[in-house]
Order: sequence, then C-alpha cells, then structure tokens
Amino acid sequence: MKNYEIDATWHYHNGTKHPNGMLLNRFHVFHPSHRPTPYKIYKNTPSISLPLDKNPIGISTLDAVSTTGSDTNNTVPNIETLSRVLYFSSGITKKIKFPEPLGEVDFRAASCTGALYHIEIYIVCSDISGLDAGVYHFDPKQMKLDTVRLGDFRRSIIDATANEPFVKQSQVMLIFTDVFSRNSIKYQSREYRHAFWDCGTILANTLAITSIHNVPSKIILGFVDSQITQLLGLDIKEEAPIAILPLYTSGQETPLCPPVPDVNLEAVASDYEIEYPEINAMHEASCLTSEADVSAWRHHITRELKEPTKMIPLATSIKSEEPLEKTIIKRGSTRKFSLESITFEELSTILNKTTSGIDSDFISQDMISDIYIIVNAVDGLESGSYYYAKEKNSLEQLRKGSFRNASGNLGLDQDLPYDTSITVFLMVNLDRVLKQFGNRGYRVAQLDAAITGGKMYLVSYALGLGATGLTFYDDIVTNFFSPHAENKETMFLIAIGKKEKST
Repeated sequence: MKNYEIDATWHYHNGTKHPNGMLLNRFHVFHPSHRPTPYKIYKNTPSISLPLDKNPIGISTLDAVSTTGSDTNNTVPNIETLSRVLYFSSGITKKIKFPEPLGEVDFRAASCTGALYHIEIYIVCSDISGLDAGVYHFDPKQMKLDTVRLGDFRRSIIDATANEPFVKQSQVMLIFTDVFSRNSIKYQSREYRHAFWDCGTILANTLAITSIHNVPSKIILGFVDSQITQLLGLDIKEEAPIAILPLYTSGQETPLCPPVPDVNLEAVASDYEIEYPEINAMHEASCLTSEADVSAWRHHITRELKEPTKMIPLATSIKSEEPLEKTIIKRGSTRKFSLESITFEELSTILNKTTSGIDSDFISQDMISDIYIIVNAVDGLESGSYYYAKEKNSLEQLRKGSFRNASGNLGLDQDLPYDTSITVFLMVNLDRVLKQFGNRGYRVAQLDAAITGGKMYLVSYALGLGATGLTFYDDIVTNFFSPHAENKETMFLIAIGKKEKST
C-alpha cells in the first residue's frame, strides 16, 4: 500500500527543512500585495445566517483547555451552540488596518501562519434544532453556512471512516480542509506542514469551546480521502480534507445515505493559483484508498517513556477565572516580547493545563509529542535547556546556562525567540510514528504537536502573557537538544513570554 512507502515522507520532510531543503527556493519572495483572499466564496449558493452569542458562559480558559466534553448523549445539538463552536474556532475576532497595499486585515479566533487562513470548515449533520440535515460550508466573513447538499449524509462519513464507533454515534461532524495555494504562495512547499499546524491551533480552540458546552468529540484522521472529497465537492489537487471532528453522540441508528452525485457549486477563483507538485505528492502518498485500508491503519500509539534524572517538580497551577471566550477574542500572535521573566508557577500552569492529551483514533487521552524547552527568563528556575517529563510532572535539566542566542538562532534567527522568556519545541520520533502509521503518520505527528501548541497559546493569554508560533532550523534544533533528542524531529515551536508594553 502506497501509504507505507515512507520514503515519500522523508523526501518531503527533509526537502522542506530550513535552511537548505531541496524543495525550497531560498530566493523566493512574498509581497503582501499578493496576499490571496482568505475565504472560500461560493457563487449563487443558498445560505443560512448563523446566530451568534459571544457572551461568556462562565467556564475559565484553564478549565476549558484541560478538560473534554462529557461522554454522554444528553447534550442536544442546536444551531446556537454550533454557531459558537464555529465562531470561536475560526471566526473573525478583530480587524486591523495596515498601510497599503495590505489594508484592513481580518484576524481569526486561532493563529495561522502568515495570517493566510487556508483552513476551511465544513459541517455534515442530521436534523438539529434550527438546521436541516445537510452538508454545509462555514463562511466566517459573513457568519453564515453555505449549503453544499441537503439531506443526511452522515452515513457517507461512517463508511469513509470504516465504521469508527464514535463517528457512528455522531450527530454533527466538522471536516477541516486545506486550500493549498492560499498558504504556499508565501511558504512554498513547506505549506503542507502548515496545513496541520494551522488546523491544530484551530482544533485547540474547537476542543476548548466544545468542552465548555459539554459536547463530546473525537479527532479522526483515518478516512478514505476520496470519499470525503467527493462528498464536499472538492478538487483534491486544490483543496483536501485533513481532519474530521465528530461531535455529540446519540443512541439512534444513522439512516442510509442518499446518493452522492457530483455537485456543481462554483466558487470565486483564487487570486493566485500557484502549484507546488511536492504538496500534492505528499498528500497523495498519505491517502487511504479503501475502508479496508482505514481499518488496518487505525490503532493507537503509545508514548515513548524515558527515565528522567535531575527532576524538578512543577509548581501548583495558578488559578485564573478568565473565561474562554474572552481569551479567544483577545488572543493574537505577539509581535514583540520584553526581556522580563515569567514565574515558575506560570510555566508550570502552561505545562499542567495543556498536556492532558486528546481523544483521537491514533492516541487515547495522551499526546505523542515530547516537549523541550529553552528557559531564558523564569523566576525560580535556572536558565538552561529542559525536557518535560510528563509522566513525572517534572522538568529534567539537560544543560544549564544562558541560551538566548541559541534560542534566537533556532527560531530562524529572529528577535522573537531571543527576547522571549521560554521557547517550547514539540518534537517526535518521526521514524517510529511513520513505521506505525505510514505516510499518514506525518499528518498525525504534525497535528498532535500543533494542538498542544494551540492550547499553549490559549493558556498563555489567559495568564496575561504573550505567545507566538515560529518556524525553525530543523536539524539544528535536534542537535541542540541531543543526545536526549537524538532521532527526533521538530514539529512545532512556540515562544512564550511577557509582551512588550506599547509606548
């Protein structure tokens, strides 16, 4: 099966490493005037306006991020809750005017590389209160649902996921897709990494908002790609499904699916159609082509455990009552850090609240990624490099010393990781993941890390800190944290610290 010919992943991964990946053009330049329209806009498609209540319901960000929706079938889906889930996942939370040619930019609920917003969300649902059964596309610009199909098509998702048990019970399913050219125009072939980084930060928000509404969910990465593509009416060379999040559960049997003919919905063409065949090749190599493939692929991976030395137990978490909705609306990507210290209690809270794991079809209530940290300025903790021993809820000091210069260098020689209090690197033994999941394991590893990174965004802002995701020099990161991180690859980097006060 092509999925298990993992040379394809290594070709793509090594070829998109900074600074000298052979699939990247070092002289490529992106000009802001070339920024594509960050929305999918359907022409002449029936739509449904979404009601929106942004008011907090009283659950703190820290509780929302660290817990999941209860596994019961008592929560009844309705359009009001669905609207909140969509808005606080990917809705417009602020508008900022920049000098021309950029002009006014809409910023969304979750961070996105380059603010290019290449992740789209579709909804497949049964009849719920306020919304007929159908397949819909979420339009965050107009806060509406575009109608793709009418009818209950959940059985099509059940078949594509090979009768995954949670999917079989789900009443509402969110499907996340990636519009390749919208991000590759700036980041070239590295875009396929960003697909999962940016989907992961959105999912961190989605999991948090569903948690406060007590809506159970489960992340699904095992599905027949062509069946989902057909259902949504996509051209897989331009836009592809990358994750499914079924919501709610019901004891009722899902009815048979209506026929799924081709849909002829016309969308406004992208401003710039730039193809990077390496992205399509990587996606195709990680596709599952039959329900039998999905069944064979689906199993859980467990974390590799290392016995830490020189353990430093984490402190008790800080209590913060800031509601999730307030945190999401105020969150941004910090553009300037001060050199001030954060406290050991703040660092401990970030780690405690964001590492409880996820429920998915590849891991159960855990996380695959390992966390490595450069501590530049944390009151009560010696500067140096550390490994987070999750099972011991402790830090293991790898090296002591001041590594601000190294922190800046690893983060692509930028000021942000130099100035920040801590830089957090989510790393994984990619070879182990690929041997278990094939090329699709690349999706698993990237998304797993990005969800944790997205949670760190939320907790940092809830604590009054700043955070920003950054890119990195891949192999230099591994070398810096070795021998402890030997054979591991960096999936995600997030810098966290105190924001510089505006003057």
